[in-house]
Parts: sequence; structure tokens; C-alpha cells
Amino acid sequence: MPASQHSNKKISGWLAVNKPPGISSTSVVNLAKRVFKSKKAGHAGTLDKPASGLLAIAFGEATKTIPFITDSFKGYRFVVNLGASTDTDDATGTIIDQTGIIPSEQQILEGLEEFKGIILQTPPRYSSVKIDGQRAYQLAVKGKEVEIKPRPLTVRRLEFKGWVSENQIELEMDCSKGGYVRAIARDLGANLGCLAHVDNLTRLWSGPFDISDSLPFTTLTEATPDTQPLDWLLPLELGFHALPEIPCSLSQANGIRNGMSVSFPDSLIKNNSEVWVSWNNNAIAWGYIVDRVFHPKRIILQD
Repeated sequence: MPASQHSNKKISGWLAVNKPPGISSTSVVNLAKRVFKSKKAGHAGTLDKPASGLLAIAFGEATKTIPFITDSFKGYRFVVNLGASTDTDDATGTIIDQTGIIPSEQQILEGLEEFKGIILQTPPRYSSVKIDGQRAYQLAVKGKEVEIKPRPLTVRRLEFKGWVSENQIELEMDCSKGGYVRAIARDLGANLGCLAHVDNLTRLWSGPFDISDSLPFTTLTEATPDTQPLDWLLPLELGFHALPEIPCSLSQANGIRNGMSVSFPDSLIKNNSEVWVSWNNNAIAWGYIVDRVFHPKRIILQD
């Protein structure tokens, strides 16, 4: 399933970039758009400016699959600074309290157990959560007290990787959409009575994309007019990694492209499931299967 090219300036596919700390996710997307000479692109999950790691960027028709990657589980590696809290819950903020207490490794291991499975997590004050139409961080910058309601989060893995220094530990976590690593560190420190905040956060993977397969950011910054960026693109279809696929015939594909519902009498897919339909290994559309009839929601325009 090669990434497709509609014209010299219209492309569709995914780009996995290893974002360095100190640059915003939006800036990385803007740079990628210039390199690819593409007007239509977006990322599937913000990495805060101090964070590094995998940033998945969709171009062209692949942007229609962004919600499926945004909703995917993600993996992180991060350092927790023990003994102090900051106003932003990470190392970029101002220290607001210190205890000097460093828990034992056994206490840490026991404390981590409370954050596994389905938990309730309150996002940090400095976050993009909306409160009465405004982002929480916008209110926090103005010095306003805000009440952020806790939200359910599924933590599939939370693993102690070792000591970085006498007051720093390294953890890895796999979690569902909307998880805040800063909140994990903050709440772990509170529960252990030592206080804590995050440092050196790296996203390791997101859905089907892994940092080991990502493009170094310097490859983007060093691109020249002779660079062939299409060689870096990953298939649009990766955006559907979590959905069942239904292959179709050319006549069915033509009908779906025209917005028609199409019957798949041999389909064994569960009723009312979200699915994507392909012809010749290329995505045609995604939608819903109801009583073995596919109803398109979004059409994918590939050559």
C-alpha cells in the first residue's frame, strides 16, 4: 500500500517524526508542510514543547484518519524528579513546594500499582483542557483558580525502569487517549508523600507508529530542493490500523466513491462496527457495517 501522490503538490500518507525538545508540534508540522510542499497536513496528538519523541503527521487524504490515531493507545518514557512539586508539574515550571523526602524503591513499586488499570486522572492546571470555552493553561497564566474534573484513563503498563540519580527515577507507561504523564508524576509524588514532577518526557509509540521507525528531525531541517520526501511517507492505510478491513470489487469501489451503501453478504463483522473498505489494497472509505451493508462516512480519494 504505497503512499499516494495526486500531483506534484497533493500527497497522501503518514510521516513519523522524532521531535526534539524545545520546538512545538505545530512548528514541526509547518516545517514538514514546507518540505513536502503540501497545504493539507496535521498531527495526531500534541507533544508539549519540552517533550520529545514520536509525532505522527498526516498529509492529504490521510488527515481523514487522524481521529483513529488520536484515539489510539500511546507509550511514553519519562523521568520523575522526586522531592519537589512545580506549578506546571514538569521541570519547566517554578518549584512551589519541597519535602526532601526520597521514598525507597519498594515504596515506589507499591505506589505505581495504584495507577494501573482504569483510573481517574485530573489533568494539570497547565493543560489544553477546556473550561467554559477557555483552555486551562490560559486561565492558569492569568492566575485564575480553575476546577478541572477528573477523567477516566486506562493505564495498560506502568513500569519502573531504574534510578537515574539519587532523586530521579525512570518510568515507562502505555495509556489510552488523553493521558497526562505530568499528572501521573504529580499524583505518585503526592501519594508517596514526597512530591514529584516530570522531566525528560519522550513518546515512544502511538498506535501503529514507533519511534524506532521515525524520521530524525534533522532530516527535515536539512532537506534541500533535491530531497525526495515522498520516500519518507508511510501508507495512508496505517491510520485504519485498529479497524476491520473489508476488501471490495472495482464495481463496489465505484459505488462507494459515489456515496452509495454497498452490500457485503458474506461479511462476518459485528453489526454496527466501524470498518474501512479497500480495493486493490488502497483505502476507499471508512464507515459502518449494518446488517452486512456498508454505509460510507468518509470517502478516501486516492488514484
